[in-house]
Amino acid sequence: MRRVLKRAPDPRWRRAAGIGATLALSGLGTAAEAWGQTPRVTIEADTTEIHVGDPLALRLSVEHPADLSVRWPDSLSLGAFEALILEVGETTAAPEGDAVRTPAVLRVTAFELGELEVPSFDLELTDGAARSVTVSTDPVVIGVTTVGLDESGDIRDVKGPRAIARDWLLLWPWALLALALAGLGYWWFRRRGSGPEADGAGPPEPARPPHEIALDALDRLAASPLLERGKIKQYHIEVSRIVRAYIEGRYRIWALEMVTPDVVSGLAHAGVDPGTRTDFQRFLEACDLVKFARWRPDAGTCRRTLADARELVERTKFVPPPPAEAESAAGPDAGPGSSAAAAPSPAGAASAAPADEPAPAEATAP
Repeated sequence: MRRVLKRAPDPRWRRAAGIGATLALSGLGTAAEAWGQTPRVTIEADTTEIHVGDPLALRLSVEHPADLSVRWPDSLSLGAFEALILEVGETTAAPEGDAVRTPAVLRVTAFELGELEVPSFDLELTDGAARSVTVSTDPVVIGVTTVGLDESGDIRDVKGPRAIARDWLLLWPWALLALALAGLGYWWFRRRGSGPEADGAGPPEPARPPHEIALDALDRLAASPLLERGKIKQYHIEVSRIVRAYIEGRYRIWALEMVTPDVVSGLAHAGVDPGTRTDFQRFLEACDLVKFARWRPDAGTCRRTLADARELVERTKFVPPPPAEAESAAGPDAGPGSSAAAAPSPAGAASAAPADEPAPAEATAP
């Protein structure tokens, strides 16, 4: 138990009370013998000399009958000393007789110099009812000295900052880390600069029209059990991959290797109108929220996302231009699948020759 003690003024009335208590104690000698042990208190200082302002520990030990307890004071008047704190220990059995011992540590300090005395002070023992006994400590003399004074009288110049010893070995890990980061940055720059999107080469042209591949993949995703199994993230990863693969085939943009802002920038370079670019951006950002931000939409929202993907593919798919008039003038030998927009083959070029040009001799009937 710790108590912060208050510094009390010099209580002359308490000294008078102490004298009266001493007289009462002499009258209660028979009662003390009846209790089996005369209460007494001892005080011992940790040291007999301290510096001014240093704390000093005074160790108290009160031996008293077991049916009495020590009533520790809330404040003490100690003359030139100032009470700081009182730490009370646990009561234990005394080595002799039926008495018990209550220890305590009183910490004090002084701000005056010289041979100073910790005066005697009283402690009251009581059973909580009518019986009480007062015991007094012995005075203790403590020498208080100064912390030291430079008596030379010279005013010294301000000292400069002290140099910190440098251990160059400690810098090696940081130098190696900087070198590794520089190498990693150089490798990333070279890899990015040597990628297929850096030299202007687009993705390979798919074997089938991109919209057909995308619509077939969306049909397979709609029939898959991902939503029923609660795999919302995997569902959005797949629908985003399908749309990005469609953008690669349709607009020749490396959409599968790009983040969403780069995909939108690539659509702008491909000449896609702003409204369509905005629709692609909203769709891809909604998928990114599920893929990276742990957003979990409900099943209805997931199905609407797939419907939005299908609508984007249908709206932006490539539609071949109508056949040119030159193809109709080529005669019935021209196949229905030929188109003026496609690059003409040698046979197609011959079939698309003007009508007034003379026919080859091989084509003349015998």
